[in-house]
Amino acid sequence: MTSTVTLNDGTIIPQLGFGTFQVPPDEAASTVATALEVGYRHIDTAQGYQNEEGVGRAIADSGIPRDDIYVTSKLTNSKHERDDALRSFDETMDKLGLDRVDLFLIHWPLPTQYDGDIEGTWKVMLELQETGRVTSVGVSNFQPDHLERIISATGVAPVVNQIEAHPFFRNDAARAASHEHAIAVEAWGPLAKGEAVDDPTIREIASELGREPSQVVLRWHVQRGDIIFPKSMHRERMEENFAIFDFGLSDEQMERINGLDRGEDGRQGPNPDTFDRV
Repeated sequence: MTSTVTLNDGTIIPQLGFGTFQVPPDEAASTVATALEVGYRHIDTAQGYQNEEGVGRAIADSGIPRDDIYVTSKLTNSKHERDDALRSFDETMDKLGLDRVDLFLIHWPLPTQYDGDIEGTWKVMLELQETGRVTSVGVSNFQPDHLERIISATGVAPVVNQIEAHPFFRNDAARAASHEHAIAVEAWGPLAKGEAVDDPTIREIASELGREPSQVVLRWHVQRGDIIFPKSMHRERMEENFAIFDFGLSDEQMERINGLDRGEDGRQGPNPDTFDRV
């Protein structure tokens, strides 16, 4: 069993999910099928990952009731214009083979593209929600000012903000801005591309607890309140990442991990203020 988070629209999301970033399209069905067998009930994909079809096939073949699986996808960067976004969402639904998705996100704000019209893209997301084919809508990689702009323009806050966050880059400003508006934080790259498991402090705490370093990092996220979806192609690692709800970190251990933060120097992915690839 995993813990859950109640979003600001009253819906519930599993706090631990399975990520599919860089899962090859021809391996997505088998990989997600294994994750579902392990016990994951929250699957995170995106139009840009090009593996939605495999994700949908795994869900269909799993025999698990649809309502028991939480599915997220994301609007790709080249489809922010209204008509493009609507068409691309239709394609997502066809590829997933679903009549609804639980959560749909703007993948990147792209403030230097589309004449900087972040607000317009958010309005399209709300339009999609009104169709009933997506239960909740949110954003990804949004900075504090991006959040302020879309909320001021519509009066509607996203349910989640999916941002880079890990022990080397806590991303405190974006987290604080999200929480100010009751927006849940989803942390992508929770293991810092695997680098966090080799950190001496993480390994020391793992030794103290008799756990794996990856479990320590993921547990740190959970205790911070982050929603996470680590990815692995290997069943043993999937099982390891799933087994993080039968132990806890002390306040002192949490603070030692908090102390690993490097601020902006710890960022491993693109900066949302300048990232503009479409």
